[in-house]
Amino acid sequence: MKHQVLPIAAVVVLALATVSIVRTQPRTEKNEPPVAPPRAAFEQRVAAIGLLEASSENISMASHIPGIVEKVFVIVGQDVKRGEPLVKLDTRALEAARAERRSDIASRQAAVATAEARARKARAALAEAQRNLKFAEAVSDARSISNEETTRRRSAVEIAEADVNAAEAEILAAKASVTSAETALKAVETDLDRSVVTSPIDARVLQVRIRPGEFASAGSSSAPWLVVGNVSSLHVRVDIDEHEAWRVRPGAKAVAQVRGNASIQSPATFVRFEPLVIPKQSLTGASNERVDTRVLQAIYRIEAKDLPLFVGQQMDVFIDASDVKTAAFKR
Repeated sequence: MKHQVLPIAAVVVLALATVSIVRTQPRTEKNEPPVAPPRAAFEQRVAAIGLLEASSENISMASHIPGIVEKVFVIVGQDVKRGEPLVKLDTRALEAARAERRSDIASRQAAVATAEARARKARAALAEAQRNLKFAEAVSDARSISNEETTRRRSAVEIAEADVNAAEAEILAAKASVTSAETALKAVETDLDRSVVTSPIDARVLQVRIRPGEFASAGSSSAPWLVVGNVSSLHVRVDIDEHEAWRVRPGAKAVAQVRGNASIQSPATFVRFEPLVIPKQSLTGASNERVDTRVLQAIYRIEAKDLPLFVGQQMDVFIDASDVKTAAFKR
């Protein structure tokens, strides 16, 4: 009996180990994905990622001049017409400068009037000097008037002529000064007009990131404070990997699908290529994604009008590449 204990114990331990191993083995179950993966009906295709944008492209608004925002006229989602005001800057300093320029113009116009009066006086003095000289030269009897008096009258005419020339030069200078002041006034009025940022096209306000009291810098910015665009039709900007760009031909058919729901899709019509191949900027977060590549951008128009799409949304785009032999870049 003692000789049988060890084999029996070994068999029991082996059985327990076998049961434990069987119980700890992973169970594989076939599960359907919660969302159908994107796919297209094209037999030969190029898959790419696209970003939705306005048909006019997204227009990042900016101000011609820097300043504090006084009023914002629009809200996100509002449709605006071309020339409609979007944002107004504080213009108190410009209005004071305009009043100063107008006063300066009035002062310089008075200087013109003074110069013209001085010129009339100088011309009257010249006319009198010329009459005196003419009278002296018309005397036939040399004893009636001395040579010295004739010479003095001739000098008086020359002095009067110089005074007239000086007065006329003063008039020209005063008028030029008025023109300069008027130009300065126009510059201020132009800045007043430019202090109101208006819509360049008929569009929809896509983003507003500025409020009254905030400072609006002049020129472009990496983070625009107001974006508008024409969304009557949407475009998708497709990034095609440079290694597959040769497979895409102008006019190729395409299908765009909403990321996360492939059942929401729309045919897409080719619009144009962006001829410059650029470094890839739109990242999807996939583990096998390359970021050291360059892409050819193609613009497609979304044909469906009733889909829940938003500017800036990512789309899965499949482009027909069945005619690979003729898939050459043509412009």
